[in-house]
Amino acid sequence: MSALPVVFADIEAAANRIEGHAHRTPVLTSSTIDRQTGGSVFFKCENFQRAGAFKFRGAFNALSKLGESERRRGVLTFSSGNHAQAIALSGRLLSVPTVVVMPQDAPEVKVRATREYGAEVVLYDKHETTREALGKKISDERGLVTIPPYDHGDVIAGQGTAALELFEKTGPLDYFFVCVGGGGLLSGCAAAASTRSPNCRVIGVEPEAGDDAARSFKTKTLQTVMNPETIADGARTPSLGKLTFPMVLALVHDMMTVSDKELATTMFYLWERMKIVVEPTGALAAAAALSGRVDLRGKRVGVLISGGNVDMAAIPRLLAIANK
Repeated sequence: MSALPVVFADIEAAANRIEGHAHRTPVLTSSTIDRQTGGSVFFKCENFQRAGAFKFRGAFNALSKLGESERRRGVLTFSSGNHAQAIALSGRLLSVPTVVVMPQDAPEVKVRATREYGAEVVLYDKHETTREALGKKISDERGLVTIPPYDHGDVIAGQGTAALELFEKTGPLDYFFVCVGGGGLLSGCAAAASTRSPNCRVIGVEPEAGDDAARSFKTKTLQTVMNPETIADGARTPSLGKLTFPMVLALVHDMMTVSDKELATTMFYLWERMKIVVEPTGALAAAAALSGRVDLRGKRVGVLISGGNVDMAAIPRLLAIANK
């Protein structure tokens, strides 16, 4: 376990670093959902995190560890939205200039918030180039430090603090469902679970259209996907990373996928029953937990709600998908 790029001690150090800056988000329960599943389900609600998603944890931890010369030069990242906002807000709080590369079709609510937090936003056409290629070009030209959205040790450690807080609140769990795009959150949460609740089965969840992580997990060979068409915009990453892939293989117990219809239905169900605003990507783990494909009767279950940055203009389309 010590050979992994991020270990439990890194997560504990990150928790100390972000203390007083990141919100200690609530853990919510629902008697209706407990009756439906037959288990005791605990929702770690990162939709109440600063900038509206778990991403603030990793971004603030990573920027906090920069040296003075690196802070003066500034940082660059690429993101469809939540990591973008997190880097922008962390940069503002720590007086670090930030540049964010975002796809032209990123939710407007996320683009607007990223700019309002003070970042320079560079939009690109995802059909003509990749965010990694454009990001490298800009960072090389300007001498910026690149902090990617998931494949970075300090980012992974920061994301793992969400699970650390959950286990502090609930004690050991039998299952823990976590959404996965590039695997930063899943890797960090699995590392925390391996120490805090070693008998807990950690299950990663991604959209059917972007099932690269599930295929990678099952084949033990890194798989990719290009620009998957899914409402889970935060999980449109091309693949797991060089750091996250080995962590997922070592620490995660299973992977699941859910359809866009399941995702939209679950999102609105959480809105209606739990009165919490969750974005499509944020509902991935809940959609798997509520799918009935895992027997949760008599089990203690953690579910990571990853974000709540909903593009209100997209609601009619999301309702149409839910009602198909």
